[in-house]
Amino acid sequence: MIYLDYQATTPLAPEAREAMLPWLGGPETMGFANPHSQHRPGRAAAAAVAVAREQVAALLPPGGRVIFTSGATEAINLALAGSGARRLAVSAIEHAAVLDTARVLDPLVDVLPVDAEGLVDPQVPIPPGIGLVAVMQVNNEIGTVQPVEHLAERARSAGALLLCDAVQGAGKLAPPGNADLIAVSAHKLYGPKGIGALWVRDGLELAPLIHGGGQEQGLRSGTLSPALCAGFGAAAALAKARMEADAALVEVLWRQARAILSRWTLNGSVTRRWHGNLNLRLPGLDVARLMSDLREIAFSAGSACASGSGRPSHVLRALGLADKQAKASIRLGFGRYTAPGDLGDACAQIEAAAAVQGV
Repeated sequence: MIYLDYQATTPLAPEAREAMLPWLGGPETMGFANPHSQHRPGRAAAAAVAVAREQVAALLPPGGRVIFTSGATEAINLALAGSGARRLAVSAIEHAAVLDTARVLDPLVDVLPVDAEGLVDPQVPIPPGIGLVAVMQVNNEIGTVQPVEHLAERARSAGALLLCDAVQGAGKLAPPGNADLIAVSAHKLYGPKGIGALWVRDGLELAPLIHGGGQEQGLRSGTLSPALCAGFGAAAALAKARMEADAALVEVLWRQARAILSRWTLNGSVTRRWHGNLNLRLPGLDVARLMSDLREIAFSAGSACASGSGRPSHVLRALGLADKQAKASIRLGFGRYTAPGDLGDACAQIEAAAAVQGV
């Protein structure tokens, strides 16, 4: 099996797994201790959580605090609901975690359009009365990189906060330095599933989303998992240390894939994008048949959260693509553990299978 779905999830880094193991032990190791307990095993677990918090914080801007959550979806919900903003504006290509939550909180949510390249205009007008603007750093479907820092300035000048979903960019790109809230997820940067974080700028107060024991600085009640925190922290530290090397490999893989799939049309900006995400379309392509014919290659027709819905991608529609074009698109995601030989083989198989369809 050749895995090319890095936007859905990334392989667990061996270093992250090793960091988790001491906190998954049995009674003889005391690694199972509750990090909120005051006895010695509890304090040891709490110390592991504190180290992990610092490691995750090192991927994010200075001048803020890290709140551990169950994942980016919870972090986004905490940011949107906890901010108290009554009027929201979100980009048209946000992840469902942002779009759907915003629509629940503000049924009249303003949607900021994108151009044919999948980019929000840095000078987009922010409607009066907006309390929070949400724009993602790197789009999960097409890989476009938004001008978040410019948009944060626009939001601030309008008296609004800026929430950035940095799930696809964290550990790969520098964080948006002037955002007010940043959501990240461990399993998108080679860490474990089931944990994410919300970075909150110093001085910004949020209302809790989950009530109970008051853990996580009173914002997110519930017992933390030292194992998940340790895995997240180790993955974050590794991503920071390997950022340049990972990016260099991605560039090699990108050029290789583009050379083999040269007749396919790229969806989204050619220049403002993360090259670990390759979203392509071919007129007349039957994507369902392609995926059925290539069962030894794990790739995607879009966002994993919308898989099987049968609906055309809202992201590709926002670019102005017709439903027929959107449904003839595939997404290839690759990164740190992708072997160039495997990627080349997979792309050759994809090209050959498309040719069999007569497209």
